[in-house]
Amino acid sequence: MMQSDTLLHVANVSTLLVCMVLKFPQIFILLRAKSTTGISIKSLVLELIGFIVFVTYQMYYEYPPPTYLEYPILIAQDVVLLLLILLYRGRLKDSLLYAVVFVVGWQLLTVDKRIIDLAMSLCTFISAASKFAQLQCLWRSKDAGQVSALTWTLATYTCSTRIYTTVATTGDMQVLMRFIAMTLLNLWVLLSVLFYRRHGGTPIKED
Repeated sequence: MMQSDTLLHVANVSTLLVCMVLKFPQIFILLRAKSTTGISIKSLVLELIGFIVFVTYQMYYEYPPPTYLEYPILIAQDVVLLLLILLYRGRLKDSLLYAVVFVVGWQLLTVDKRIIDLAMSLCTFISAASKFAQLQCLWRSKDAGQVSALTWTLATYTCSTRIYTTVATTGDMQVLMRFIAMTLLNLWVLLSVLFYRRHGGTPIKED
């Protein structure tokens, strides 16, 4: 029992620590290159929506904070990434619209239990769609461009540890299936990035 508690603690702490810097490699690459080649803005927006729904669901049902504490940190890092992408694409003025949509949507989630439950049931599909949007961007351009392989490696790790922590704590099947799907899709994106890093390609217009 003590060994199990220790493993759970290590999984929670390591996930939190990794998530604190998960998007930093991608942020640093963008700051250095001032280019968003290979990065899908649709993927990032969908990921943000998925994160917001997930953390709101966890807080609404008062799940143990260590099982979702990293999500506010990830949301903050994604917001920075989104601002950088908009900046380098000359669309920074769109940031106000994104902010209004996200804040209003966040508030609406907890208006009624049925809304948050429905949103959570769609959360896995939303998050999966974000990964497929990034994959589609890579497939179209055949160029990993400024996509950070390290960020996707860390994302794969954190989702895989959350499979264990979910089984060991809440046992919520919706949450568990989400983490299994996200682990596999993050790994798929990572392998695609590594493949196009090796083989290169000619980038096309960014989405």
